[in-house]
Amino acid sequence: MKWLRFSHQGQVGAGRLEDGVIQVHQGDMFHDPRPSGVSLPLNEVELLSPCQPTKILALWNNFRAAAEKNGWAAPSEPLYFLKSPNSYAHHQQDILRPGGAIGRVIFEAELGVVIGRRGRNISIEDAAAHVFGYTCVNDVTAVELLRSDASFEQWTRAKNFDGFTPFGPWIETDVDLASATVKAMVNGRERQNYPVSDMFFSPLELVCRLSRDMTLEAGDIISCGTSLGAMPWQNDAVVEVSIEGVGTLANRLKEAS
Repeated sequence: MKWLRFSHQGQVGAGRLEDGVIQVHQGDMFHDPRPSGVSLPLNEVELLSPCQPTKILALWNNFRAAAEKNGWAAPSEPLYFLKSPNSYAHHQQDILRPGGAIGRVIFEAELGVVIGRRGRNISIEDAAAHVFGYTCVNDVTAVELLRSDASFEQWTRAKNFDGFTPFGPWIETDVDLASATVKAMVNGRERQNYPVSDMFFSPLELVCRLSRDMTLEAGDIISCGTSLGAMPWQNDAVVEVSIEGVGTLANRLKEAS
């Protein structure tokens, strides 16, 4: 089941996508959404980010293949950072390259876990009940800024320029991740292709472990990290993040005017 948010004739709404038609719902999609009886063709709306997270928690070094190639030790616990609301962007929204000498900007195709129910200290047995569904995330990074100052690693700045976290196009609530792969296509050419099963910490393990540190709110996203193949994103190139059973998120990088 695919849930999304949209803009139509100046009004923002939400609904469930069925065979190219949005069944518009009233209320909160996470808490008792109610059918309105209105339906809209998908091609007549602008898709927005499918939810409005209070925070996105993004993983680093969560894939075995990338750790092996880069000589990183297996993490003993999830290693993560925050992505701020100003960085959120939606499907088909142009991402503007920041001005100034920031160096290379890279794309990172990732699986996003969308929280559906508020929780703290969630047990692994209860983790699935707190997951609403899954979405596609592009964790955009100004990679040369990370260590440009020897005294301080700039994760916040490098990861949180406006538009640096597109996600969507919707939330898929029914997907089997056991054999799913995450792909990144750049102008139609495959650049990333890796299995979800290669994670050190699975999506449900991440829900459990991260909830020990902070309360997870409905709509929050855990972005599960990326694997091999993340590359510099050139101006005017379209990056598509595709996950089997979930969908495809597409964005173009543009030079800021």
